[in-house]
Amino acid sequence: MRFKPEIEHLPPYKPAKLIGGPSATVVKLSSNENPLGPSPHALAALQSAITQVHRYPDASCVALRQALADHAGLTVGHVMCSNGSDELVLLISLAFLGAGDEAVMADGTFISYRLRTLELGAQPVRVALRAYTHDLAAMAAAITARTRVIFLCNPNNPTGTANGAAEVAAFLAQVPDDVLVVVDEAYVEFAVRPDYPDLLVALRAGRPNLVLLRTFAKIHGLAGLRLGYAYGPPALITYLERARLPFNVNLLAQLAGVAALGDSEHVARSRAHATASRAFFVEQLQAMGLVPLPSETNFVAVAVGDDNAVSDGLQARGFTVTPLGGWGLPGLIRISFGTTEQNHAFIAALRAVLAARTNDG
Repeated sequence: MRFKPEIEHLPPYKPAKLIGGPSATVVKLSSNENPLGPSPHALAALQSAITQVHRYPDASCVALRQALADHAGLTVGHVMCSNGSDELVLLISLAFLGAGDEAVMADGTFISYRLRTLELGAQPVRVALRAYTHDLAAMAAAITARTRVIFLCNPNNPTGTANGAAEVAAFLAQVPDDVLVVVDEAYVEFAVRPDYPDLLVALRAGRPNLVLLRTFAKIHGLAGLRLGYAYGPPALITYLERARLPFNVNLLAQLAGVAALGDSEHVARSRAHATASRAFFVEQLQAMGLVPLPSETNFVAVAVGDDNAVSDGLQARGFTVTPLGGWGLPGLIRISFGTTEQNHAFIAALRAVLAARTNDG
């Protein structure tokens, strides 16, 4: 067979490690999932619709798009739904990138941006993080005549850091109108800094080269249904729709999404739990002499020395975390927030792992 080199040379996706396969004894703190689970309203919607799965879903996601539009103060034409927000990264790459093109992104951000850029035969231009945060001035300086797309993850996965409104506005002012700015806001609902940028304002004002990616996987706890969405100018959304496969969002995901979006109490509980968990982890990690990165998400990243060895040690004690060496951040691990009980048990396990490594040294 004659394989495309752009695909052949890509590393295959490696899911988060499980210990001996799926097990109730495994505490998975490696995928940034919502430990509170999905909205009860979403569960009720799923149960009521399960007998209808022999029917094709609404190919246009009209009800879900309308709910999302109302939620953001936009029109239905501003909204596109997808099979997870990762599909949107692929569709945007497919629609804008080709051989000879460039996509600017951070070095130490969501891996999918680089992989999808390479998949389309384009060149990823990676800009080093500054204090584990996107260096927007350096990213603006990296724009060339070949730049077609800029990927900005805010808050950033896997560091948890975020850029403020003033610096984002200054950055956007430097981007040419024919370069698409993709702001991945998968963790927007967890952000607490008072100057977090509200980019919906820019879309309402008619900015033509901005698209926001969001997801139901995190705050809404619907990761298993693979449901993402984008807010963007109608002309851009119409263009991207041409690249989308029909029926990409299944029937159950659409109904659960509408129900979850209307459950403000579940969102508030999930946000409050993340805020409390973040404070707990910061306190406990600092007590161990570690320096966790400032987080605006439902996870925290922290330097532990040998990220793979510490990850393996935690795995042996029943916890999975994400070592970040493969993300370009050697020495750091990313820890998702679990339930309160799981968080306390994890801290005890981490203390044991670090103590064992100190004794071995």
